[in-house]
Amino acid sequence: MITDYLIIGSGIAGLSLALKLSRFGTVSVITKKHSAESNTNYAQGGIAAVMDSADSFESHIADTLDAGAGLCRVEAVEKIVREGPQMIRELIEIGAKFSKEHGRLELGKEGGHSMNRIIHAKDLTGKEVERALLNKILSSRNIRIFEYYFAIDLLTYRNLKKPDANGKACYGVYALNVKSNKVEKIIAGKTILATGGAGQVYLHTTNPSIATGDGIAMGYRAGCDIANMEFIQFHPTSLHEAGREDNSEQVFLISEAVRGAGAVLKSKSGKEFMRKYDKRGSLAPRDIVARAIDNEMKKSSDTHVMLDMRPIGKNKIAKMFPNICKRCLSIGIDPSVQMVPVVPAAHYTCGGIKTDLYGQTNLRNLYASGEVTMTGVHGANRLASNSLLEAMVFSDAIFEKISQEEEAAHTSAGMKRHTAEKRKKLAEVDANVLTWNDKGTVNNEEWILISHNRREIKEIMSDYVGIVRNTYRLERAYRRIDMIKKEIKEFYDKTKVTVELLELRNLAAVAYLIIASAMKRHESRGLHYMLDYPKRDDINFLRDTVIRKEFKKHNKRNAKKV
Repeated sequence: MITDYLIIGSGIAGLSLALKLSRFGTVSVITKKHSAESNTNYAQGGIAAVMDSADSFESHIADTLDAGAGLCRVEAVEKIVREGPQMIRELIEIGAKFSKEHGRLELGKEGGHSMNRIIHAKDLTGKEVERALLNKILSSRNIRIFEYYFAIDLLTYRNLKKPDANGKACYGVYALNVKSNKVEKIIAGKTILATGGAGQVYLHTTNPSIATGDGIAMGYRAGCDIANMEFIQFHPTSLHEAGREDNSEQVFLISEAVRGAGAVLKSKSGKEFMRKYDKRGSLAPRDIVARAIDNEMKKSSDTHVMLDMRPIGKNKIAKMFPNICKRCLSIGIDPSVQMVPVVPAAHYTCGGIKTDLYGQTNLRNLYASGEVTMTGVHGANRLASNSLLEAMVFSDAIFEKISQEEEAAHTSAGMKRHTAEKRKKLAEVDANVLTWNDKGTVNNEEWILISHNRREIKEIMSDYVGIVRNTYRLERAYRRIDMIKKEIKEFYDKTKVTVELLELRNLAAVAYLIIASAMKRHESRGLHYMLDYPKRDDINFLRDTVIRKEFKKHNKRNAKKV
């Protein structure tokens, strides 16, 4: 297959970019499952954007920097905040239906936000955004979605018959066509990773089964710069279901918007506890809330804490959170009458493939957008509902960068000639890239090895590299994951590829990166909390100092621009 643009992943990052790039050529979107299966589809809360005259860009920027614990890249934060309102307008234009009140967008509030600025579609925002994007894509002739295509590895200099004189670059991917069980070579002028996060590296996660860190692992193997992998965000409130303690399936998320609407975290005995940890109480940033819950559970030996939704009121619960209400009722809990049992679960990967402000990686012709990246927006902890916003803004930045190149080429060569030249170059690349060779490999029926190793990785990460860590646990985890990683490579080299084997290989790589990154950070900051490094008070002081300095620089730059 040859295409002008190859997008790997069908969430908001990939689909929004596909629509824009389609005006310049053919766009192929490959996705490992069906097109609507993505982390985007499971996003309940919404998209943070300044859409109210009482709000301000400066306030949203300050909230993001505060949550990021001094590690945010201010330019990246400023970019997503200032461009956010336009992204919302674009989604509305393509048909996304957001919740309204009195004819205006209904703006919710979530942890870490000082204002109501969360645009949502009740408690199924991601699903609505995904629906609107897919519906719009159906009308585009230049976009083709290939379902059940699993990207194995990026095509780089290692896969060429003759070296590329222009240096390190990406030429597309090898992908397993799951239905035909054949590995295909996909050649692309530009390749964009939009593969999402890696929540499945942990036993309990809000992420769907597809979130196995495929893009991060592929980028790592191809030589991309990887950063901030130690910062794995645990969502404070996933639904705790009795009898599922040992079940590693995706857990159900209770949106942060519930606390924004007035719900309060309490102990099993009904006592509010968050005020002991932060003056913002249940609406503190996620890293603080998750650690507080973890601490309360350890002190009481309880398996969960409680979320009291009753202050919201019965009618509002049913109107604002119908999906959450339905799920709770299905297990015999009426949230308007009873408290809901909740527990933290792995939720978001703040680190990933390092990009610039245009989504470019350190490999020529390779871009990345969304959760697979480390753009600098989230720092050491992501502010609620900034993820879908970041994905849209950086996909738009990739489009802007590519469109500048395309328009310049059209101007100098003319559209027909430029298109012909592109086709010729892609055909030459296709001839130079080696076809997939699996000679000497066999169909191995010892799949118990895969299921066992997958479970072992998840248990090691959950036990040793969770919300609270220490050096001894990390070293122990590193030794075991390093050994498993080597075992998997040996098994991979002699076995024909399958989805299960490819996911296992990627999970091992991501687990290794998380642990190796965590071992290098000798402090407690944001989502990386180390028992053998500075106390909480010291870190809060450090966080505030760094934020003040960064925000001063930001304000000075802003003043110069004006």
